[in-house]
Amino acid sequence: MSKLTRRDFFAPVLAASIGLSFVQKDNDITKSIKGKRVGIIGLDTSHSVAFTKSLHRGDAVFKGYKVVAAYPQGSLDIISSTERIPGYIEDVKKMDVEIVGSISELLKKVDVVLLETNDGRRHLKQALEVFKSGKRTFIDKPIAASLKDAQAIFKAAEKYGVPTFSASSLRFATGMMEIKNGSIGEISGADTYSPMKFEKTHPDLFWYGIHGVEMLFTVMGTGCQSVQRTIGEDQEVVTGIWKDGRIGTFRGIKNGKQNYGGTAFGEKGISPLGPYNGYDPLLVEIINFFETGISPVDKTETLEMCAFMMAADESKKKGGASVSLKEVGL
Repeated sequence: MSKLTRRDFFAPVLAASIGLSFVQKDNDITKSIKGKRVGIIGLDTSHSVAFTKSLHRGDAVFKGYKVVAAYPQGSLDIISSTERIPGYIEDVKKMDVEIVGSISELLKKVDVVLLETNDGRRHLKQALEVFKSGKRTFIDKPIAASLKDAQAIFKAAEKYGVPTFSASSLRFATGMMEIKNGSIGEISGADTYSPMKFEKTHPDLFWYGIHGVEMLFTVMGTGCQSVQRTIGEDQEVVTGIWKDGRIGTFRGIKNGKQNYGGTAFGEKGISPLGPYNGYDPLLVEIINFFETGISPVDKTETLEMCAFMMAADESKKKGGASVSLKEVGL
């Protein structure tokens, strides 16, 4: 007899959980908020549950938007993600969220979409199906698992005329927007840090280091030309050189105390970045985006972040040599 894997176990559990959804009917909440019905793709991340809880509190800043339906199947082969799905199905069902069996079924029941699938490799295919329906879409981090796929996502969004954006919640951590808007004047440099966990299916920084990278680009803006990566046992440092000579660094924490933060250096002062203050600031931006179709993050910045992270992988392969963003396809 062949040995059963964890995947063999969770697959039937997931199928059974999804199967139960077909007895559910549209509830009163679905009918009462036409135009503000949110659908989730991917119940393999805690973000899906957290966003649902926040929206269902009914805070005025969320403008009446509610999660009414979810398609659970996000990741296919990342066990740390797939094993969460059955539990998260139950969590959102308790909040009157209908579980559906396909993206096409989801799109019939919602007005806007949160693409939450944890696996960035699946985002392009899933986003394409949503874009064809014309529904505004937020794509959770990472936007994709490669620069090439990220570029394809924005190209498809433009083709179908559908607004979309992607962001880490750390972009909207305490003090970030104030610094971006000039509270300490022109930024001459910045250092950020975040946990750095790895997933073999993604370039190293895409899985978790993206949080610190996003903080770095939020305050530094675009214009990074080259990247160099230094690897230590407990931490790594990725140094970016901007075209105007500014220097920005990201420190990835692999062992020891885990946290998010950094420092921005400006013409009028030096300011800490953070602390992290939860998902709600990002969710407010998402709801405003759903209302207006205006993204709070320019696609040029998102693509440059992807190139920065791809270049960090190339620098690793080259023993810490400097790698230009052009070399990775930007």
